[in-house]
Amino acid sequence: MILDFFKDLKRRDHKPGFGARDILKYIGPGLLVTVGFIDPGNWASNIAAGSAFGYTLLWMVTLSTIMLIILQHNVAHLGIATGLCLSEAATLHTPRWVSKSVLISAMGASVSTSLAEILGAAIALNMLFGIPIPAGALLAFLFVIIMVFTNSYRKIEKFIIAFVSVIGLSFLYELSLVDIDWVRAGVGWVKPSLPEGSMIVIMSVLGAVVMPHNLFLHSEVIQSRQWNLKDEKVIKRQMDFELFDTLFSMLIGWAINSAMILLAAATFFSNRIEVTELQQAKGILQPLLGNNAGTIFAVALLCAGIASTITSGMAGGSIFAGLFSEPYDIRDSHSRLGVLISLVAALLIIFMVSDPYRGLIISQMVLSIQLPFTIFLQIYLTSSKKVMGKYVNKTHTKVILLIIGSLVVFLNLKLLFSVF
Repeated sequence: MILDFFKDLKRRDHKPGFGARDILKYIGPGLLVTVGFIDPGNWASNIAAGSAFGYTLLWMVTLSTIMLIILQHNVAHLGIATGLCLSEAATLHTPRWVSKSVLISAMGASVSTSLAEILGAAIALNMLFGIPIPAGALLAFLFVIIMVFTNSYRKIEKFIIAFVSVIGLSFLYELSLVDIDWVRAGVGWVKPSLPEGSMIVIMSVLGAVVMPHNLFLHSEVIQSRQWNLKDEKVIKRQMDFELFDTLFSMLIGWAINSAMILLAAATFFSNRIEVTELQQAKGILQPLLGNNAGTIFAVALLCAGIASTITSGMAGGSIFAGLFSEPYDIRDSHSRLGVLISLVAALLIIFMVSDPYRGLIISQMVLSIQLPFTIFLQIYLTSSKKVMGKYVNKTHTKVILLIIGSLVVFLNLKLLFSVF
């Protein structure tokens, strides 16, 4: 269905309009990415950051979001200019051992992502209805499978936009109830700081914002906006629209992630309360801010869990299909198998997790470890004239991407040394 939709769009010879109304039609792919980095893993990482270190780690959200905008914008160009997702391009344009190694590790990252998403939805169901974590995980899994296997991408996109709206409004309400030290927050957003014992949390924040599976997903879903790949003016305009969509969506994600840390800093850190599980966070919020705050927190977490599980499943399908040089198409066996591998493996691991909150944080740290491999693969492909043609990375773009990749490697090494 999705493949046919892409092909139909590519066959059209007419051009899209470019007025304000048309811009709204292009908003969507970026929000799918945004939902991926306001998932339950982010909640755990951000609450851990805010409750343990106050406002001092806000800079990591700012830095991660800047890195994310650059990387997502670059990988979206790959999808627009070539008609290939990152996984397909890797299979077609890199040695077999390289593509297999990176894509298999990316599937592992997709499983780790899905674990956090399903677990977060299960925790939310436990908060709201007292459903045990394993049963809640199974319910969330079944709902997402039905959504992904029976709906087209465009229908799913509408659900995602609705979920993001609920999450954003929930945090606006929560923030209206607390007193934020905006001076300290302002400093925290721009001043890098590495408090003792913070390295694992910093890396989990990085892995929760700049997520490998989102790079694969964005290069795939951006193609739903394709019109005429042969018309260079149309491609250029598509890239302009993509930049607007990416900036708009990523800034929403930055605001929501920041709001999580602000809320945790203002409620937990200021009261010297250590948060060790998300259920505890809801319970603590109720006496501090009232019953509505705790319930809204849980509803927003459920929306984040369901929406992000949908996108992580789609990303798993895209990565796995790309191993066979195929685009994502939920009717195709390889795409279906990729979705199932990502979600079923995550569900099985959840049944064995003894500490859900710790599991969320560790899952995000795993993503940051895989991230350099995906980033350098992307840089190689988008810097290849054979792959990108006239849309190949300019020298300054390549330098910026290499700096980002090197920074991620440096932070991973810092994590390694801090652990051992």
